[in-house]
Amino acid sequence: MRRLLLITATALLLAAAPLRPWAATGANSALDQALAAYEAGDLKAAARGFKTLSSRKQLPLADYNLAMLHIRGELPRNDLNQAQRLLKRAAANGLLRAELALGTFYEQGLQSAKGRPDLQQAHHWYALAAQHGSSEAQVALGTAYYLGRGVATDMAQAAQWFRAAANQGDEGAQYLLASMYEAGLGLTQDLRLARYWYEAATHNGDVAAPYKVKEIDQRLQAQALTAPL
Repeated sequence: MRRLLLITATALLLAAAPLRPWAATGANSALDQALAAYEAGDLKAAARGFKTLSSRKQLPLADYNLAMLHIRGELPRNDLNQAQRLLKRAAANGLLRAELALGTFYEQGLQSAKGRPDLQQAHHWYALAAQHGSSEAQVALGTAYYLGRGVATDMAQAAQWFRAAANQGDEGAQYLLASMYEAGLGLTQDLRLARYWYEAATHNGDVAAPYKVKEIDQRLQAQALTAPL
C-alpha cells in the first residue's frame, strides 16, 4: 500500500487544535474521498480533491496533504515552494503536524535549490510543534540542544524536552533521559532515576534498555555494599 503522512479529521481533533467552523461535514466527506483515492492509488483524483478543498475551503488537512504530494514527487508538476506555502498556512490554521513537517522541511534543506539545511528555521518550527505537544518534535528539539544543531548546546534544555517526550511514552526519549541521569548531563546524576527511565524504555520496546537496567542494578548493589553503616 502506498504511504503518505495523511491525517484524518479525527486525528487532527486528537492531536492538535479543534477544527474551525468552515471544516464542516461536507468538507470532511470530500476529504475522506480524497484520502480514499490516494490509498487506492488514484493520485489524480486525490490531488484534485485536495486542491479543491485547499483552494476553496483552505482546509488545513487538505493543505497539508497536498503539500505532501508535492514533497513526495507525486504530482505532474511538483513545487516545493508551493508545498512550503501550504504547510505554513496549515500551521497558521492550527495543524500541529504541519509545524512538525516544516521542521523536517527545513532540516532536510528542501527550501534550498542546493539542498542546504536551515537549522535555525527547523528549530523554530520544531519548537512550536514541541510546545503544542508533539513528542516527535520534542525529541527533535532535545536532540538539537544536545548536539548544538541550529542552537547553542544546552544539556538542561535537552533534558527538559527529552523528559516531555518521555512522559508521552517515547522510548527513545526515555532512553536518552536515562542516559543523562546516569552521566549527570544537564541533570544531577541519579542512578535510581536512570534505572526508572531505562526500565520505562524497556517496557516500550527499546532493545538496548534491558541491558542498561541490569548494569544500573549492579552499580546500585555495589554502592549499597560499600555505603557506610
